[in-house]
Amino acid sequence: MSLAVLLSRSLVGLDAPTVRVEVHLARGLPSFGIVGLADAEVRESRERVRAAILSSGFEFPLGRLTVNLSPADIPKESGRFDLPIALGVLLVSGQAAARCASVMSNLVLAGELSLTGALVSTRGALAIALAVARTHRHATLLLPMLDAEDASRVPGISVLGASCLTEVVNHLNGISPLLPIAPSNSLAPPNQQPCLSDLRGQLLARRALELAAAGGHSMLLAGTPGVGKSMLARRLPGILPDLTESESLEVASIAAFAGVAQPLSAVRPFRTPHHSASLAAMVGGGLKPRPGEVSLAHRGVLLLDELPEFERRIREALREPLENYEIALARANIKVVYPADFQLIATMNPCPCGWNGHPKRACKCRPEQILAYQSRVSGPLVDRIDLQIHVTQEKEKWLDLPAGEGSALVRERVVSAWTRQKTRQGGLNARLDDGLLDTHCAMTLGAKTLLDQLIDRYYLSARSIQRVRRVSRTIADLDEYHSIDTRHIAEAFQYRFKAA
Repeated sequence: MSLAVLLSRSLVGLDAPTVRVEVHLARGLPSFGIVGLADAEVRESRERVRAAILSSGFEFPLGRLTVNLSPADIPKESGRFDLPIALGVLLVSGQAAARCASVMSNLVLAGELSLTGALVSTRGALAIALAVARTHRHATLLLPMLDAEDASRVPGISVLGASCLTEVVNHLNGISPLLPIAPSNSLAPPNQQPCLSDLRGQLLARRALELAAAGGHSMLLAGTPGVGKSMLARRLPGILPDLTESESLEVASIAAFAGVAQPLSAVRPFRTPHHSASLAAMVGGGLKPRPGEVSLAHRGVLLLDELPEFERRIREALREPLENYEIALARANIKVVYPADFQLIATMNPCPCGWNGHPKRACKCRPEQILAYQSRVSGPLVDRIDLQIHVTQEKEKWLDLPAGEGSALVRERVVSAWTRQKTRQGGLNARLDDGLLDTHCAMTLGAKTLLDQLIDRYYLSARSIQRVRRVSRTIADLDEYHSIDTRHIAEAFQYRFKAA
């Protein structure tokens, strides 16, 4: 045959649109061209494919070879098209048998070839598997063996794994068929998480941390150095429920696409970027936009220690994902959207020297310095943070304070609250749509009266009102109350210290 058509997938962000790999062989002087908006990595496939075919014991055909990656308006990058291009060359030269049309139309191939003909792991295999499961459920996905083992966890598709080009050709020729890989249910063992019992005192901050975990709320911790802000924030992952199987696949696909080595695990991501991080590192970017820290923290926690020290553009860029739970990156020729549904936990000192408000240490900052420092965190950003806590110095000696409640007991209450919310509304309170607040955040008459009084007295914005309602719903869930009562509104409001 002089024309072969195979299916592969490109990657545009985490989306994986279908690409038709069309290989045509015609008479003429020997040439090998690739068209279809292919970047340098794909154009280099010509040399890898030629060497892999010869090293595998096949002949490279003489004639005019043309490879078209269709549709032509989708950018193609990386070496994942090596395998379908090589198979297309072998098909048009008669060295591989063309299976029936129904088999070929349901076979999706992706994999980079080494010069020896071995299949090399390629970036984005999990994202491709998830996309195939959504849009082409009857497809069979053929990948390098290492990628196939991870992709086999995606339900709804059959995954084949091969270690070299020869195995794939033998499969197509019916000599040695490849068997679907059985999915493994084992996940990476969880790391030992720090326990809340290490934290002594700080009952208000501990309560706020439990609320943040129970409802998926963002939180800002302010206080003097050494009071326990970072210690408290780093114990949040230990009280959060495990990732589901689908969530762990989603998290792992983002990490793999960003080039971060991360095994499939039920533990939620916990990202702690340094304040010197660039805007592109935080929200994603580059010439070919890659996920940033806000996307790597998807389904987990993003801790920003010393929030005012981060660049202003970074702080303000957080406003979009805190509202929309995704981040859109636009370039001249491409726009990608990455998920960014994370819990923001931020800490800050009360002033540049840190000691403003400490009972025994004197603050050396001038009033205008304190105001300028606190103003670095803008009102619109603070208004999007549900829980805003002043962490104060304990009056008793730290060693005399009893050990706090352990993470295991708190986690049980959090898991129970998550179950209650997902049964009632399908998601967490912090993600509850404004249109559903009246349905799921029913208040008693006393609670509504108190909220009206707080609105009149403190001039709460519409966003603040809705966030108070969401937090009060979480408090009621922990108390196992069907409706929001007066004390739930009162407690929720005290966590917005900027308004009060």
